[in-house]
Amino acid sequence: MNEEVTLPITLADLPRKVLGFDVVEWMVIDDGSTDRTVEVAKENGVDHIVSLPHNQGLAKAFMAGIEASLRLGADVIVNTDADNQYRASGIPDLVQPILDRQALIVIGARPIDTIEHFSPIKKFLQKFGSWVVKFASGTQVADAPSGFRAIHRDAAMRLNVFNPYTYTLETIIQAGRKNIPIASVPIEVNGDLRPSRLVKSIPSYVRRSLITVVRIFIVYSPLRFFLSIAVIVALPGILMTLRFLYHFSRGSGEGNIQSLILSGALFAIAGILAIGGILADLIATNRQILEDIKLNQLKDSLERHDLDRPRQNTPEAVDTHEIL
Repeated sequence: MNEEVTLPITLADLPRKVLGFDVVEWMVIDDGSTDRTVEVAKENGVDHIVSLPHNQGLAKAFMAGIEASLRLGADVIVNTDADNQYRASGIPDLVQPILDRQALIVIGARPIDTIEHFSPIKKFLQKFGSWVVKFASGTQVADAPSGFRAIHRDAAMRLNVFNPYTYTLETIIQAGRKNIPIASVPIEVNGDLRPSRLVKSIPSYVRRSLITVVRIFIVYSPLRFFLSIAVIVALPGILMTLRFLYHFSRGSGEGNIQSLILSGALFAIAGILAIGGILADLIATNRQILEDIKLNQLKDSLERHDLDRPRQNTPEAVDTHEIL
């Protein structure tokens, strides 16, 4: 939102021709802008503008752009940032693995260590986020928080974002869980044109990043998450039970009955967590079934839509939100 200053710079770098595509069209997602973002987009030749009635956040804006691109018949969607963080000259490299049929999603990997306007804590969190995604998804994406990415039509139809803060980590985990081929290519970045809107302060960024990580594990690995906590809670209970049994065998168990009581409470909590994990896993399975139903409905809708108009290759969607 409110990108009237940086948007012309970003659009000026976007290509109108990309090898392997017949048509290249531009789309801007207006996430409740209150300045001249929409007017500037029109003045600079943007083909499609998706305007949300009010600011709904990065994830909602991203999904609105994905859905609009699919309805327009896009074969490949390239998502970039309106503040010109990513060099558009990297788009041909970004889409090449898709053209070569090696991947359906391609993430642009930034040179994190050499980006001057990234603070040390931000560089650490970027790498930590990538590590978490590798662990949770089984993918080998080098720069998971990067928003510069190319998405094939078939992969875009299967994406669903639940995290309201950002879509970057969650979509990669979904790709890994759904066996969607994903790859990374090195890209370059431009100088910083304005402060990040997602990173208002380091404490806020750390807090939101941690919440995002925990939410990812709860949503996509609920059984492992809750059972891991259950084991952590149960371990002290086991130790206290052994302590009580030791003293009891030596004839002094009456003085250590509190250990037995506390261990029983910990075992009860661990049991509740384990049951919660089983229920959460069943809910996750049900969510997967609903996603499959939604996917089939979307495919039917797009197939009917394609009968009415020829499909176009539409690689570029410019999000007017900040992308880390």
